[in-house]
Amino acid sequence: MSLYSEYLDEIATRKKDLGLNPKPIDSAELLSEIIAQIKDTGNEHREDSLKFFIYNTLPGTTPAAGAKAKFLKEIILCEASVAEITPEFAFELLSHMKGGPSIEVLLDLALSADEAVAKPAAEVLKTQVFLYEADTARLEAAFKEGNAIAKEILESYAKAEFFTKLPDVEEKIEVVTYIAGEGDISTDLLSPGNQAHSRADRELHGQCMITPEAQQEIVALQKQYPNAKVMLIAEKGTMGVGSSRMSGVNNVALWAGKQASPYVPFINIAPVVAGTNGIAPIFLTTVDVTGGIGLDLKNWVKKVDADGNTVTDANGDPVLEEAYSVATGTVLTIDTKAKKLYNGDKELVDVSGAFTPQKMEFMKAGGSYAVVFGKKLQTVAADALGIEVPQVYAPSKEISIEGQGLTAVEKIFNRNAVGVTSKTPLHAGSNVRVKVNIVGSQDTTGPMTAQELEAMAASVISPSVDGAYQSGCHTASVWDSKAKANIPKLMAFMNNFGLITARDPKGVYPAMTDVIHKVLNDITVDDRSIIIGGDSHTRMSKGVAFGADSGTVAVALATGESAMLIPESVKVTFKGHMKSYMDFRDVVHATQAQMLKQFNGENVFQGRIIEVQIGTLMADQAFTFTDWTAEMKAKASICISDDETMIKSLELAKSRIQIMIDKGMENRDQMLQRLIDLADKRIAEIKSGEQPALAPDNSAKYYAEVVVDLDQIDEPMIADPDVNNDDVSKRYTHDTIRPVSYYGGTKKVDLGFVGSCMVHKGDMQIIAQMLRNLEKKGDITFKAPLVVAPPTYNIVDELKAEGDWALLQKYAGFEFNDNDPKGAARTKYENILYLERPGCNLCMGNQEKAEPGDTVLATSTRLFQGRVVADTAEKKGESLLGSTPLVVLSTVLGRTPTIEEYKEAVEGINLTDFVPPSDDLSVEAQPIKIVG
Repeated sequence: MSLYSEYLDEIATRKKDLGLNPKPIDSAELLSEIIAQIKDTGNEHREDSLKFFIYNTLPGTTPAAGAKAKFLKEIILCEASVAEITPEFAFELLSHMKGGPSIEVLLDLALSADEAVAKPAAEVLKTQVFLYEADTARLEAAFKEGNAIAKEILESYAKAEFFTKLPDVEEKIEVVTYIAGEGDISTDLLSPGNQAHSRADRELHGQCMITPEAQQEIVALQKQYPNAKVMLIAEKGTMGVGSSRMSGVNNVALWAGKQASPYVPFINIAPVVAGTNGIAPIFLTTVDVTGGIGLDLKNWVKKVDADGNTVTDANGDPVLEEAYSVATGTVLTIDTKAKKLYNGDKELVDVSGAFTPQKMEFMKAGGSYAVVFGKKLQTVAADALGIEVPQVYAPSKEISIEGQGLTAVEKIFNRNAVGVTSKTPLHAGSNVRVKVNIVGSQDTTGPMTAQELEAMAASVISPSVDGAYQSGCHTASVWDSKAKANIPKLMAFMNNFGLITARDPKGVYPAMTDVIHKVLNDITVDDRSIIIGGDSHTRMSKGVAFGADSGTVAVALATGESAMLIPESVKVTFKGHMKSYMDFRDVVHATQAQMLKQFNGENVFQGRIIEVQIGTLMADQAFTFTDWTAEMKAKASICISDDETMIKSLELAKSRIQIMIDKGMENRDQMLQRLIDLADKRIAEIKSGEQPALAPDNSAKYYAEVVVDLDQIDEPMIADPDVNNDDVSKRYTHDTIRPVSYYGGTKKVDLGFVGSCMVHKGDMQIIAQMLRNLEKKGDITFKAPLVVAPPTYNIVDELKAEGDWALLQKYAGFEFNDNDPKGAARTKYENILYLERPGCNLCMGNQEKAEPGDTVLATSTRLFQGRVVADTAEKKGESLLGSTPLVVLSTVLGRTPTIEEYKEAVEGINLTDFVPPSDDLSVEAQPIKIVG
């Protein structure tokens, strides 16, 4: 059977079973058959083949794009004749292919001696921005040889005509509102984790957004208001919490955006989203990628009494009152010039934050990628011509305040800044291009990152990236047909691109399903690094890490750079003493609770950097704090450690990188060895006093300062989704932190989970120590299932060497076997201990899940509706979050313990030691060395 026949069969099945259109083509072999049928004027499939070739072939560097570009070149050179595709139309099709093979063809034509094809090829090239070093080198070489066309193209690039000649953003944009949900809307609503396998198939994945009913309601609004864009809203909440989720923005754009190109299917851009409390920071970055608009509506405000005091309810929470209505079907107008939102002539709210000069450029260019690449191309062209770069784009906002010291994030950004004109250090609010040191791609967003790299015509990792890793942890639990179809292909692509990969495409080294955040934490070997990762929990305890969408990850891999505002910071310090029976996870929860109390319910962490003085807590343990900051809605977090602790953390990182080398994971560029060398260099700098561990200046300015009183933490704390709260907007937030005594020792627990990125080796040791304690009292039986998923294999190896793993095995009713991994997700649980494969497991919700309606007590970070546990008609599923000892004891009891039971169970156990620094770790201001 031919590939085309197989494709027709797939089309028929896809239409019959799923009601979908033909899947876009990325195979060169299939497209070659289609091209042969186009050339055969009598072929029965010629008409459909033309449609597939023109409208259903993926652009960029896909193999199919190479075959398409080659055939279009033949048509332009009259080497092939297709009545339906004239040379003029062939040039138009090339202009929509973005880069890679199409740029190579256009350069071949533009630099040829045939002026009839050189001129139109040059005109198309002037509109393109996805050029790489090999492309610009060809142009520069031709220019130096006196080629007039090459000079003309470079001059156009230097003027950035690919941007200036685009239409301006509309001054008035009409929108019609659609309430997507009340309260915080997690990206799981827009792109459920359990549908992660289909993210690269955009039309298929689009079917899972919110509900089929919601999708049809959006379609109905579009028909009713054809001149308005549908604006999805998080009423009384924040839009896009939890993760960046490019697939979530893609889905919103698919239903409520516009098609990016008439010749590329299911790639839509420019959605409009909004929230009462705005858009979650990392999700807003994703909106920018598509040239979309994200609005902070402020349509519910705190009610105040006659004296101006905030009115609170019985729980002490502020009472909100509606400032204006955005009920579904309300037609509003966004004025992009005045930067305000109107209902008719009535001004509702200032939305200037959504229309900064930089964001306006993203909207004009159709997304942030085109601006990033355009600026780089303009610089390269100006350098080749020997001229100053003309001021075309909005100048980078550079804020420098005389006499004001630098926060930790300001120091990191200044050190890594690229293309800065200021001669003095930059402060928060500055818009900066920065070098990215470490990049992480995870396996459920990885296929999309690969697509983005192909779309932007990237073929190899930027040499300026110190380390990059492709994980396998999000699909580690179940090696099912979906994983088998997606993961090997992903690993081969990323390995070839230049990343360290969790699975070797050739099967030389064993699969490593270690949690990506733990690996990134280990390969971050400089506390002044900038890390970008394709997951909201990219929150390293060394350097500053930002969770990002799959596209931003692709840009970082391809260019080694990223652009963003330097965020404001909130300083977190500790006082008092941590009680011996408390776990550090309780400190993390208490930080959230005490912050909200100190600031009358205002989350001062949202959208900002949390700069926490960790002091002597090692990077592994400190990660528990930084990881949780994603749920605090912070932009990122930075741990301030003393010199000795930083050196110990870097030595630990070196040893774990060496383990990766010993497993055979080193790549062709010796990336892992280079990381060890960088770690040695950094350790030497700290030891010599040349560059001590990162610390803020004592004259730095913070948005707020939070002091956490450890003396107030006297019992385990639980983050509760509060699923039955009368106020829907207060369900499934991470702001409801309760002491265990709230439950009176009677809250039934149906399943416990110790795992995900929130745990480290110490947590596994705590389980073993608790089992020893319980052994002394007699036989151990579990009244609820306990699922344990260690975060990394090296932890398992260390536990085996030290004897703790044998104790876990003794009480395990199931233990993972890498030689025979599970082929199907578990749907029912027994009251036993499950020792699962290292990886994300239940936290992801894309493979393993609790039984519907269960009450789960977990160490993970996810309490969103339907993530870990689905609802039933009779009972809502609950995902309560707590410490490891609390989870373990609750599964033995089958309920939450009393404080007395808890204290007895952890007696003598060495829980996480945490002694806050006795002195402030800030330092006197010193000059900052800018590397870019």
